[in-house]
Amino acid sequence: MENAIEIKNLRCGYGHKFTIHDISFNVQRGKLTSIIGPNGAGKTTLFRAITGMLPVLEGSIRINDNDATRMTHKARARQIAIVNQTVEADFISIEDYVLMGRLPYHAPLQLFESSEDYAIAEKNMRLTGIWEKRKKLMNQLSGGEQQLAAIARALTQQTEILLLDEPTSHLDISHQMRILNLVQLLNREKNLTVLLIIHDLNLASEFSDQLIMLKEGSIHTAGTPEEVLTYENIESVYDTLVLTQSNPLSGKPCVFPVSEKHHLHLRKSPDL
Repeated sequence: MENAIEIKNLRCGYGHKFTIHDISFNVQRGKLTSIIGPNGAGKTTLFRAITGMLPVLEGSIRINDNDATRMTHKARARQIAIVNQTVEADFISIEDYVLMGRLPYHAPLQLFESSEDYAIAEKNMRLTGIWEKRKKLMNQLSGGEQQLAAIARALTQQTEILLLDEPTSHLDISHQMRILNLVQLLNREKNLTVLLIIHDLNLASEFSDQLIMLKEGSIHTAGTPEEVLTYENIESVYDTLVLTQSNPLSGKPCVFPVSEKHHLHLRKSPDL
């Protein structure tokens, strides 16, 4: 299958403070891939390298078979759309915020959006369920609504690749499921390639085709959720005792943390 993103022998970071290294993996076109790992493993550093926010020190990143390090900001914005963990928008309406997704397509000195821009923005505001609130200011929205607006803006860029940095962080389970169900719908029905950073292992398992598990700045394991989310891998990477079992509906692995209270019992029960 054709790859949307190809990363080979990547090294980048923050000088002597922290670097990710020996990172090699592909994101297949039309698949939903999640990057997981504990705090400090390098997830955000990798995300910033792919989005061009950090320079590549070694190796390569190719987006739709183009060298990402040679792409202009405008060209990159036509290839990948980004949803950050924190939506930085205050005194701007939802509609104007979403219309910013059309900026990569504006001609030089173009000051106003076209009727096509408005039509594309409306379509994606309706798709994400925020059309009725389009006149409200972004700082009047809940965290979940801001994430939906951010996704609408990203879709308005009309790219084939969507990158999301912990879009469900700090959200309740209702908004988490709404966001991820929407992302999965876009992935399946629009063949949108999705690369997602996420902390929750069970959500990563349930919604992803492929997982990239990081540890201390490099890849520990990569593969399907069934291949990656074994108790051995999780205990090695997170230094936490867990049980893993299959979800009875999806068959995907579920991760159950084991409290200190049950450690001794678990170690004495080889059948568990």
